[in-house]
Amino acid sequence: MLTVLVIDESRSRAGEICAGLALAGYQVAAILAGSENLTAEVEKLQPDVILIDTESPSRDTLEHLAAMNKDMPRPVVIFTQADGQETIRDAVKAGVSAYIIDGLKRIKPIVEVARARFEDTQALRRELDDISKKLTDRKLVDKAKGVLMKARGLDEDAAYHAMRKLAMERGQTMAKVARDIIDMARVLL
Repeated sequence: MLTVLVIDESRSRAGEICAGLALAGYQVAAILAGSENLTAEVEKLQPDVILIDTESPSRDTLEHLAAMNKDMPRPVVIFTQADGQETIRDAVKAGVSAYIIDGLKRIKPIVEVARARFEDTQALRRELDDISKKLTDRKLVDKAKGVLMKARGLDEDAAYHAMRKLAMERGQTMAKVARDIIDMARVLL
């Protein structure tokens, strides 16, 4: 069952939200009056979604969300009355998945869309990180090939095969072998 951390300074509104969440089939992990200890609470409770109901998200709330989003990203839904473009932009930058103005009546589809959008964004981030790592590794291999070509007088293909053979013998990745070659070249030159 999907767990939701509810943040609302109004106890009566929080009760209404919890009732709506229960009717939608969600479990409330906890209700917080504010976002002061958000990172610690998220670490402790491990909610699937964070739902914030506020008249207008404060700068502190957005800063707490941004800090939490770095280490423990979660889909975040904000229900609010504030419709200023700057506030909306700041909320999105802080990691808010859905910013809903006056929309508590449609809670289930909103939470589901926020979760789906969050999962897509996380998948894209992981893919970007993977591609960045591969590009960095490829640059290292190319640099190490250049070192071998210069030091041993090898052509590019022979340098690559020498590195590949060394990687296989050591049971290491090509990137690790490339780093070792580059580090050794710095020591020797």
